[in-house]
Amino acid sequence: MDYQSSIIRDSNPMENLEKQLICPICLEMFSKPVVILPCQHNLCRKCANDVFQAANPYWQTARGTTISGGRFRCPSCRHEVILDRHGVYGLQRNLLVENIIDIYKQEYTSRPLKKGNHPMCKEHEDEKINIYCLTCEVPTCSMCKVFGAHKDCEVAPLQSVFQGQKTELTNCISMLVAGNDRIQTIINQLEESCKATEENGRQVKQDLCEKFEALIATVEERRSWLLERISKAQEEKVGFMQNLIQQYKDQLEQSSKLVESAIQSMEEEAGAAFLMSAKQLIKTIIEASKGAQLEKIEPGFENMDYFTIDLENIAEALRSLDFEADEEDEELNEEEETEEGDPQDEKVDGPQ
Repeated sequence: MDYQSSIIRDSNPMENLEKQLICPICLEMFSKPVVILPCQHNLCRKCANDVFQAANPYWQTARGTTISGGRFRCPSCRHEVILDRHGVYGLQRNLLVENIIDIYKQEYTSRPLKKGNHPMCKEHEDEKINIYCLTCEVPTCSMCKVFGAHKDCEVAPLQSVFQGQKTELTNCISMLVAGNDRIQTIINQLEESCKATEENGRQVKQDLCEKFEALIATVEERRSWLLERISKAQEEKVGFMQNLIQQYKDQLEQSSKLVESAIQSMEEEAGAAFLMSAKQLIKTIIEASKGAQLEKIEPGFENMDYFTIDLENIAEALRSLDFEADEEDEELNEEEETEEGDPQDEKVDGPQ
């Protein structure tokens, strides 16, 4: 597959072109690109100088004198490049690539490559963090990849890793949002269950109160009826005894009057006068004595014990009042009673 055919079949040719304009060292668009002879690969002049300085640390002395030439390897194909005394500055600038970059930037000015404050490398303070170490899973700079801590690691463009992790984070957010929706659904169901439970509890309480009020009304009605029977029997007995008391009082009054008449007769000194009233008085006293046998009450007549009522069974039944058990609860209770039942079932046969 040739280069042109890949450009034609690419869904976005400008993105493919942008990839061709990325420096393999800094992974950013070329800045003052130079051609590395004879392999014809391009590097930013600064990146090429950094690689050259790393490979030739003594190329420039402290007094500023230069050594005749130096060498380094192309980071793209590892081809050895030999430079003259001018070093990197002796390499030919790739004006074609510079022109293409200028046209690209003019065409896509609305797509800035860098946004906001760009973080700098802690090891190389002048280098921006522009690549991602896939081995160590940390962002780093191009110099760390060339001769630093990540020179043996696998790296990738920061933007591609950024887009990948951003997509992954978006998927995580989607999963989290979906999980939150499920949790909210559960919360809503629980809240509805709470409302239903409160309403059902209120209704059950109301029904229970109504049943107990009806039971209390029945007990009160029965108590009133029993009290009425006691009161009626009490009134009858008291009325009978009060009537009897009145009869005895009347008899006592008559007897007292006869006693007074008899005493007055006894005080009579004239014989004729006494005899005229004494015979009749004696007859009256004798008749009064004969008729003085009034009705009497039987022993224990005042007793009201026969109105005693035994409420212990009813009280026990009231104390044992409970809610009706479901069939499952009844089966469970029967199983528990069976397990706690005959201890002989747990006997172990001895040796025979």
